[in-house]
Amino acid sequence: MVVGKIKTLIFGAGGMMGRELCSVFPDAVKLNHTDIDIKDKENVIESVKKNKPDVVINAAAYTAVDDCEDNKELAFEVNGRAPGYIAQACSIVGAVLIHYSTDYIFDGNKKEYKESDSPNPINVYGSSKLMGERHIIKNMKNFRIIRTSWLYGAHGKNFVDTMLRLSKEMDSVKVVDDQFGKPTYAHDLARKTEDIIRLTPGIYHITNEGVCSWYEFACAIIDNAVPCTSDEFPRKAKRPKYSILLNTKTSPMRPWREALAEYLNKKNNEVIT
Repeated sequence: MVVGKIKTLIFGAGGMMGRELCSVFPDAVKLNHTDIDIKDKENVIESVKKNKPDVVINAAAYTAVDDCEDNKELAFEVNGRAPGYIAQACSIVGAVLIHYSTDYIFDGNKKEYKESDSPNPINVYGSSKLMGERHIIKNMKNFRIIRTSWLYGAHGKNFVDTMLRLSKEMDSVKVVDDQFGKPTYAHDLARKTEDIIRLTPGIYHITNEGVCSWYEFACAIIDNAVPCTSDEFPRKAKRPKYSILLNTKTSPMRPWREALAEYLNKKNNEVIT
């Protein structure tokens, strides 16, 4: 499959991941939440049938982890059932589906997770994303589910930007030092998606390489972070202690520190200019 010559449709084109994908796939049909409600099954199927894409990329999701605890039905509609509608539509037109899932489908009781490990989510967000995976697998065969973690980028709310803001507002910023994962730059993930389309159907774990705690991640961003425990910083949604995704199927992306340095450099240049 030659990516440059295929017709691509992107759901969630206005979000952080979607906007990065639009740069990688500039000729794609781009749909954001004002163009289509992915919770509307008939609308989704009609839109895919009308556009007849070779590849559909679903970057639409409800990603506010704590808010999902209060809005369970919305989380399961957007993250759980809607991917199934998109998969049905792809099956009808014979399109490949690329869908993004999360490290939060795992409970964090193991230090690292392969693509074949059994999921066991401990919060609503993770449960809703796992439902989405299962609806895709039930409705089609030619899918690529990309699980990623700790995503940040230029076009949406994320941990890096939050740390930069809090660092200016506070003398010190408390960050948990007992949850571990792999930060992922949305720009890198969008570029890697182009490669995943060419691979065999299945589930892929795609992150930048290297493991850290949230505190270690923060220390690479700001100089006034201080460590704390999860018990000292309670959140509405329970987080897994370990959510380290092992990539066993494809070439690794660059180290997270290298990707972060590029992102921070871009932000500094934006401020200067």
